[in-house]
Amino acid sequence: MLTAMRSNPLIREVARSRIAQLSALITIVYLVVAAFGPQLAPHSEIEMLTLPRQAPSAEHLFGTDEIGRDIFSRMLVSARVAMTVGFVAVAIGLVFGFVMGVLAGYFGGWVDATLMRVVDVLLAFPGILLALAVITFLGPGLTNTMIAIGIGGIPGYARLVRGEVLAVLERDFISAARSLGANHMRVILKHVTPMLLSSLLVFSTAQLARAVLAEAGLSYLGLGVQPPFPSWGGMIASGQRFFLSAPYMAIYPGLAIMVLVLALNMLGDSLRDALNPQLRKATSSSE
Repeated sequence: MLTAMRSNPLIREVARSRIAQLSALITIVYLVVAAFGPQLAPHSEIEMLTLPRQAPSAEHLFGTDEIGRDIFSRMLVSARVAMTVGFVAVAIGLVFGFVMGVLAGYFGGWVDATLMRVVDVLLAFPGILLALAVITFLGPGLTNTMIAIGIGGIPGYARLVRGEVLAVLERDFISAARSLGANHMRVILKHVTPMLLSSLLVFSTAQLARAVLAEAGLSYLGLGVQPPFPSWGGMIASGQRFFLSAPYMAIYPGLAIMVLVLALNMLGDSLRDALNPQLRKATSSSE
């Protein structure tokens, strides 16, 4: 088992690159905080505990907000919101984008033309504007935020999968499978889909970072998680009004977003290097 792990390109890439190790460690820490944030929080995230806008201290590590709530506790709970929205939104975009991309690339013709026109319509709107339009129609809230961000991720997945499917269909083993009588469903599930997994993994990592940013932006505008429940974007929106007198109210949640998004992007780059043999060869030869 240990030998198999060492031969795994993902494990070897993480072991070889300090950036990969750091980004993976940061991501794991955020996942742990997201899973156990309410249990780790020293205070309630919604109760007013003390005087407003108190500076960071031993009792309140990140200070208190404008109505006396503990910022550190609210940030721990907000991690669960950000990661939940991120994973659910990515899952929505992945499922629908994958189906559209596979159907368009595999069958071509009018199926391809129809589905790609739908994708073009979605791409005509910038991601945040599309999310705003969906939330305006559905209403604000956590569930609708996940749906809105997920819809915004569908076009990227659809285009990626379509391009990958078109490339895979040119391979000899696809022709061999068809000549042996494999039907469309068997070809797609057994021969095409496994060839897409590495690209989808790398792309999903970047999409997770995008979803976290989108959730923060929507909550900043008051369209995401609704008060009194915390989110990093909402905390920044509340803190900006007191930036001169209590800058920590906006700085700490902003740093939480920045570190997570940076770690996810670095992790995505490491996964891309590990799963792309040609890129690894080029990198090794240049070194």
